Amino acid sequence: MNSENKATPPQAQDHDGVEAPRRKDGLRWLYIVLGVVMLGGVALNLANVIGRYAVGKPIFWAEEVLVGMVIWGVFFGTAVVTWRGDHLNMDLFYARLGRRSRFVVNVFIASVMLGICLFIAWQSWTILQMFYQTGAVSAGAEIPKIIPHSALMIGFLLSALAVIVRWRRWLLEQHGGNG
Repeated sequence: MNSENKATPPQAQDHDGVEAPRRKDGLRWLYIVLGVVMLGGVALNLANVIGRYAVGKPIFWAEEVLVGMVIWGVFFGTAVVTWRGDHLNMDLFYARLGRRSRFVVNVFIASVMLGICLFIAWQSWTILQMFYQTGAVSAGAEIPKIIPHSALMIGFLLSALAVIVRWRRWLLEQHGGNG
């Protein structure tokens, strides 16, 4: 990590010490959505437990809705992790690489990650079209399957966007731009 980035918290840097792109409220909306989904899930689960054990009438659709909420939370969370550069990395050898080798490795990592995110988003789009055409719904709550499954496409598209923005900023910083 270079000296001018020492004050930057590690979770806001990628493994090359480049600070994650930030705006005053850039991710605020996503944090709010994730918080609401989490609190809603806790409330629904509590209501289901009370209904099941205190009243003897569980909420029959609660499990399906909770699974959908978890899916949305995971894939929105994936976009946040990508934006912040907080994913797992193996940097034992990376730390010993020279500047040029790190550049090559970073380009490779960003390219592979972008390719995978876009491939999964495209495959998710294919599945969403199939669900739309067939009108598929869940068994208990009869929720259109397009709703929980669209979380994959949206999450991976947001992750791809995060990769592009971070990669652009990193390249500008590497070549003396102001990002």
